[in-house]
Amino acid sequence: MGTSAATTDSLCGFGLVKRGKLCMLGLFMARARLTFLLAAFMLLTGLIGWQSGRSATGDTPSDESYESTLLFARVMQLIRQDYVDESKTSYKDLTYAALKGMLASLDPHSQFLDEEDFQDIQRETKGEFSGLGIVIGIKDNALVIISPMEDSPSGRAGLMPGDHILKINGKSTAKMTLAAAEKALKGVPGEKADLTLLRPTAGAPNGGTVFDVELTRETIQVASVKDAHMLPGTLAGQDKIGYVRIEEFSDNTSDEMDHALEGLEHDGMQALVIDLRNNPGGLLDSAVDVAGKFLPANTVIVSTRGRVADQSQEFRARTHRDHPAYPIALLINGYSASGAEIMAGALKDLNRAILVGETTFGKGSVQTVQPLGNGVGLRLTMAKYYTPDKKSIHGVGISPDISVPVTDEEARRVDLAQEKRPLTPEEQAEVAKAQDRQLERAVSSLRSVRIYNERQAALNAAPKTTTEAKAPAQKPADSSVTPGAAQ
Repeated sequence: MGTSAATTDSLCGFGLVKRGKLCMLGLFMARARLTFLLAAFMLLTGLIGWQSGRSATGDTPSDESYESTLLFARVMQLIRQDYVDESKTSYKDLTYAALKGMLASLDPHSQFLDEEDFQDIQRETKGEFSGLGIVIGIKDNALVIISPMEDSPSGRAGLMPGDHILKINGKSTAKMTLAAAEKALKGVPGEKADLTLLRPTAGAPNGGTVFDVELTRETIQVASVKDAHMLPGTLAGQDKIGYVRIEEFSDNTSDEMDHALEGLEHDGMQALVIDLRNNPGGLLDSAVDVAGKFLPANTVIVSTRGRVADQSQEFRARTHRDHPAYPIALLINGYSASGAEIMAGALKDLNRAILVGETTFGKGSVQTVQPLGNGVGLRLTMAKYYTPDKKSIHGVGISPDISVPVTDEEARRVDLAQEKRPLTPEEQAEVAKAQDRQLERAVSSLRSVRIYNERQAALNAAPKTTTEAKAPAQKPADSSVTPGAAQ
């Protein structure tokens, strides 16, 4: 009897109703709930596997799969039974939290998208969302600004690529996932957000300057192609060199690029500089479309490789209006990422452009967004990008043909010079010192290419003169040599 009592007390220690039959009834009900949870979870994983056309368990032995699923169901059961704050133990809250943790453990880019996140990502790809206008990423284990968007709260506040975000609304970002940071920065238009940032400065104490800024969220309209114009004669001389900057690749980028090119070509453009510095990427199809404007139709621009066959595919240039084969230089730096790296890698491998600047960010993984129904979705890393020469981008980046490294101070001055907002007197003083050495080197390279091409064309067009000079007959060196021997 003692053993039986001990067993009963142990079982009742799980939070079941103690005492005799009530304890057994509670145990039966708990097991019933556990069985229900287990069956529901196994049905869910089975449906997901069936829906994706693959086994949900892959190569995992069935026993291990069962035990892991059982463990998940038991933990959920115990939380719902015994956790002190019952308001946090709904099936939805626990399931969402588990899925978010599961995806965050894989890499910084995979994410479970709840209803709010799923709506946000749909708005972003269409070129409109609500927030501060900051594109962020993880670099050297720090949360950094890749690109503050022009005419956004962050852009008007003077935030710069490379600034480290230390705190968001007083909360440290040291252990914050990329998805959590993105969500913390977004919000309802009109809401305030307090950021603590570090602006790195070489040789400065603590690595740079720490400062605070308060921003007000607003609806961000993303115009991805900016500042299309002919470069002035002070920079380009008598050459007609066009310039265009692509901030990111969205649904509208291809059409905006066509419009910009039409205007520049109408003005007699002889060469083109495309500025991809601080471009964080965006939509794969958009990057492929823009790169394809300068390549023959059906040319492979980028390929992907994943675990399964349907994630290994090639993306080719589509048929577009032909553009003249003018020389192109791409400007890149350490904050050119993803789609910008795809375009840079393709035009470099296919010998269509000169790359000038610094090695890119190295974000070459493919995330696909899969709707799961009921307004939620999944963003999952499915493959990695490879250039036309089968070079991996992820963790490596694209190196320039002509390396022009610049200091953080130089880069910030150039970024300030591109700002459309009113500048403070201190900022105006910094802009006066600005010198865009990367742009200058790109222009110099394009002018050299133009001169070389013109001279080659002139050489090929020159009439060829053929002179057949007859060699004088040689006299025999020795009179004893007969004419036949001499010949």
